[in-house]
Amino acid sequence: MKIVVLDGYTENPGDLSWEGFENLGELVVYDRTPKEDVIARIGDADAVIVNKTPLSADVFAACPSITYVGVLATGYNVVDVKAAAERKIPVCNIPAYGTTAVAQMTFALLLEVCHHVAEHSDAVKRGEWSDNEDWCFWKYPLMELAGKTMGIIGFGRIGQAVGRLAKAFGMNVLAFNFSRSEKGKDIAEYVTWEKLLAQADVISLHCPLFPETEGIINRETIAKMKDGVILINTSRGQLIREEDLAEALRSKKVYAAACDVVSTEPIRPDNPLLGCYNSILTPHIAWAPKESRQRLMDIAVDNLRAFMDGKTVNQVNREA
Repeated sequence: MKIVVLDGYTENPGDLSWEGFENLGELVVYDRTPKEDVIARIGDADAVIVNKTPLSADVFAACPSITYVGVLATGYNVVDVKAAAERKIPVCNIPAYGTTAVAQMTFALLLEVCHHVAEHSDAVKRGEWSDNEDWCFWKYPLMELAGKTMGIIGFGRIGQAVGRLAKAFGMNVLAFNFSRSEKGKDIAEYVTWEKLLAQADVISLHCPLFPETEGIINRETIAKMKDGVILINTSRGQLIREEDLAEALRSKKVYAAACDVVSTEPIRPDNPLLGCYNSILTPHIAWAPKESRQRLMDIAVDNLRAFMDGKTVNQVNREA
């Protein structure tokens, strides 16, 4: 089997091994692949592995040798899964590999909002503590989480993991799912969309990006939130209308927003959130601890091995 990885660098910048894939066939790995080179680099490969490189219907039409697509992520919207299904090509993703890492990052962002750790550390290194008259000082408001309410939008594996952490901090937890699933009732109280927006002190996004979830955080929904709400996004940048959020940050309707994802990545220099002092922006790192990426690699290899054995797993286009 010929296997090509079109954009392997973010998954493995050199601290992991591709050996698992090498044991399954003839492997070629590209760090990154420009759109215009996708078809040529696939060539006559049987299995195509991607992270964020788009695979369109035109790509499938031009590369009839493809029999398998593996996505090095949970989200798979970079692949035209309908076009793949029409050609009987299974598309397999990586569920659950980053649950712990993303939940941990969610609270790293939230705790930074609460304590301004980096800013206070920088102030100490600038000499502000040495020059201070008192034995301590703080430059920004500090807050406790205990007794506050966290609203979690999207209560799958990651949402539930975040809910458990919130409970450990003494928070009340509300949950809303766009699906009908009500798993995790021992962790959170399921409420309506309107109730979650109205009652949550902290809102954390953990839902997938679909047409019905794109732009769910916008001027209208922000208006229904508590004054001074904190917004955390470690899910998908397109869930938020960024200009509307920036407006709410400037007016202090939203106390702070901490986002590990934005609508266009890498972030554009004119992204409106960059100009908000009360925003925290990180470069899509929630998924990326080495342990998490190793788990992703292992599952990706297992997915391809299962396909080769005639037992396809984690397939997102079941109609293929």
